[in-house]
Amino acid sequence: MKLRFVIGILFLIAGFNVSADEQTDIDKANKAYMAGFYENSITIYEKIISGGMVSPELYYNLGNAYFKSNNLPPAILNYERALKLSPGDEDIIYNLGVANSRIVDKIDVLPELFYLRWWKSLKTWFSPDGWTLMGIGSFSMLFVLAALFLLSRSVSGRKVFFAAGMVILIINITSGIIAFQTYNEYRLQNTAIVFTPTLPVKSSPDETSIDLFVIHEGLKVTIIDKLGDWNEIRIVNGSKGWVKATNLRPV
Repeated sequence: MKLRFVIGILFLIAGFNVSADEQTDIDKANKAYMAGFYENSITIYEKIISGGMVSPELYYNLGNAYFKSNNLPPAILNYERALKLSPGDEDIIYNLGVANSRIVDKIDVLPELFYLRWWKSLKTWFSPDGWTLMGIGSFSMLFVLAALFLLSRSVSGRKVFFAAGMVILIINITSGIIAFQTYNEYRLQNTAIVFTPTLPVKSSPDETSIDLFVIHEGLKVTIIDKLGDWNEIRIVNGSKGWVKATNLRPV
């Protein structure tokens, strides 16, 4: 698992100010990982994150450290958190796939129509912020092209600027829709990782209710309802049921 070195500038980009002590902790965690002291690196990475600093790189490195320690549930949890901040990242997707290949549950995903798969793939090209910036940039470009169209005195020039404007308009509309959808998905997403080795899923939020099926640690589930200390979950094949919230860790 490849380590990503987290440097201060990454946090500055994310809106954080990294102190000298915090940067020292990051360096210590990276060195501990590279030296094979994975438990030490986990402790330091967790301390940094609990202090309020988050980034895809931190979650990715923490996931790697847990993976190297043969602790799959928190490894998967942190890969998922990294992917949430950086969708489409090939390293994160690959490591997450490796970790998921080692859990007990191998569940077939419900098939999707090809255009839905294409649209989901398109949305992972950039982060929500990236799509927003593209929308703003393409909107600004529309004004430039409109001005050039109006100032152009040749028919061929106007045709070029009009065609370019149509392309930019499509990009603007698409990026705006994707940015809106991805921000809503990020805000509403309610997924979690199972942290109990073997977890019976109940037909109702009651210990005495029927066991519908059994899931195992490391599996990602979607929380669709809550009642007291119970969560109703759905897995990727569409099956639903109730489990105690204490058995899950939210992504």
